Amino acid sequence: MGEFPVLNISALTTAAASAGGASSEKKPLARRVDEVCRETGFLAIVGHGISEATLSGAWNAARAFFDLPMDKKLAVRMPYTGYPYGYSPLQAEALAKSLGQETPPDLKESFSIGPLVHRPHTGNEPEAQFRFAENIWPKEPANFRLAWSEYYRAMSELAARIMRVFALALDLREDFFEGVIDDPMSAMRALNYPHPSAAPKPGQLRAGAHSDYGSLTILLAEAAPGGLEIQSPDGKWLPVPLVPGAFVVNIGDLMARWTNDRWVSTLHRVVNPPPDAKGSTRRQSIAFFHQPNWEAEIRCIPTCLATGEQAKYPPVGSGAHLMEKFHRTVKLGSAAATNT
Repeated sequence: MGEFPVLNISALTTAAASAGGASSEKKPLARRVDEVCRETGFLAIVGHGISEATLSGAWNAARAFFDLPMDKKLAVRMPYTGYPYGYSPLQAEALAKSLGQETPPDLKESFSIGPLVHRPHTGNEPEAQFRFAENIWPKEPANFRLAWSEYYRAMSELAARIMRVFALALDLREDFFEGVIDDPMSAMRALNYPHPSAAPKPGQLRAGAHSDYGSLTILLAEAAPGGLEIQSPDGKWLPVPLVPGAFVVNIGDLMARWTNDRWVSTLHRVVNPPPDAKGSTRRQSIAFFHQPNWEAEIRCIPTCLATGEQAKYPPVGSGAHLMEKFHRTVKLGSAAATNT
């Protein structure tokens, strides 16, 4: 893998571009996106148009929340193993288990939310306990809900713009995905990796090696020792550079399946800081996981099939795919989680 790709998506930020204009600027961008997604599926984007106020509001609210005493954080803890939203304490999760690997729990704590509103439902739909789970909002800091709601909406809109470029990159109409992402099941998670108080156990990382589940992820992170790494096509682990003012974007398993593996969902992890690192090595990030509508049927995109080629995967529902991945690591509806 050569130099980490940084793409300017400012051509997507105007109203005309969002409505399908400025195609002369989008086509080169789409070609480059296709190249990157065939190689690693990881890139940085600048020119995204998200205001500094929106970014700093969500970031500072997350920092203030993680700085709270433990009893206040536990007040908004996920009520049981498998509940998708709320606070998850340090070492309560091991992401490598999603790949069938047994490792010590990850050295991180997190706070997660999902859709801000749900369409009308009976509560008897399949997986309703997960699908229609309500967000659990902390009382402190006072502006947390407002700041996070604003950031969630901004990420939802940005993800929709990126999906338009994905469509062009796959030789489709620019609005190809719009009918299946107008009621998405996207989640947002802040992660806090504290400065280590003891040496990690053998095989223990800040976040174990995994791939993301959905269509795409948008990550905001800070520069600190012990950061994000991706596995290159030749199996090497490479650090992801942090570009000022940029988001890191990567595709997930669902998009790889949608494209018949033309695009790759790359393994990534968050490594521990080096033992000789100076000063605090605390690290924070906010990840937005874009997931198409629950009922959306994901079947191989026709432009991703060569003449005579067969689809590698049968059609699957977006929600069914999400739950299949989810159930690999948790048991929905089980007794209250314990901190391991």
